[in-house]
Formats: sequence, structure tokens, C-alpha cells
Amino acid sequence: MYSFATKILKLLLFIVNGQMNVINKQKLPTNQPFIIVCTHKSWIDVVCLGIALYPLPVYFMAKKELFQTKLIRKLLENLNAFPVDRENPGPSVLKIPLKLLRQNKVVGIFPSGTRDSEEKALKNGAIHIASKANVPIMPAVYIGPSSIKGLLARKKRTIIIGDCIEVPKLNNDKETIIKAANELISNEFKKLIHTESNLI
Repeated sequence: MYSFATKILKLLLFIVNGQMNVINKQKLPTNQPFIIVCTHKSWIDVVCLGIALYPLPVYFMAKKELFQTKLIRKLLENLNAFPVDRENPGPSVLKIPLKLLRQNKVVGIFPSGTRDSEEKALKNGAIHIASKANVPIMPAVYIGPSSIKGLLARKKRTIIIGDCIEVPKLNNDKETIIKAANELISNEFKKLIHTESNLI
């Protein structure tokens, strides 16, 4: 269902908004699993990231509140989404993404939460997962409309892939490692947004 939905959404967005620009897709690893972290404002950037990486499927981390009804839960699971408690992230949050990465899958995390604490928790979660699974983090930014109105106004959509971030094993100095990796992700986001502004 993921492949079918991605193709349909790609066609629909092309009809209403035109061709999406994907920059630096060649930077994505081709022979190993990885975590992709992307800026986030609405459902549109989630869809656009999936389209940008297609035919590579992405397994998206989504807030648990979306999985409360049986029908929606089944739909989201078929679209490669899995639940996470953003209010109280704990060790159990690592279980599903680690399992997926060990199955050679790609995990997508959107750390731009509605609160600074949520954003920090999600970034830290991505860093912990990358360290435990021994996989790289690939930063990405979405720049474009975040509403149906913006899509219909044909504001251009762009996904830019950044440079690979390797996370070492977390040891006794893990706080320093997490802080450094967090700064790398944030700086890469800023650099990619600046890159896009220079392309206009």
C-alpha cells in the first residue's frame, strides 16, 4: 500500500502544485540503513519526504495520538508509520526503530516539534537510535507550502538532503556526544535552508 499511496500522492501534488525539486538525493546511502531527520510543519512535508526518497520506503515515527482509532491505526501502519509517545519518550521508544534498522530499513524522524522540549527529545532520540544501531543520520529540509492553500497557489516544494552525520557509540561522555550531534543536526538544517534561499 505504501508504494501505491506514494505514487498517487505524487501525481496529485504534481497536478495541483507542479514538480517538486529534490536536491542532493545522491548523498543518501545506498548500501546500508539510515535515519533521516527532516524539518516539520505539517503533513505535507512528511508526504514530500516520502515522495523524494521513493522508491526507497521510509518508516515514519508518528505521535501515538494518531493511532487511537482502529481504522486510522491500520491505515497508518500500512503507510509505514509507527507510534511514539512524544510526551514521555522512554527506552521503549527505541525498540521499533532499532528493529527496523536491523532489518535494513530506513527510519524517518521529524524533530521539529511544537515545543523546544519536544524537538530536543526527538533529536536526542534519533541520536540514541543511530548510536545503538550503528547507522548514520541524514538531515533533510522541506521548504514549501504547509497548507492546501499554499499548494493550490503553486508555491514551489523543495526537499534538500544534507551531509551524512556519523554518531559514535555513547560512552561515559555521552552527554558531550549527544550535544555535539544535536548541534551538527541543527547547523545542517540551517545550512540547507540557506542553500535553498541561494537557489531562488
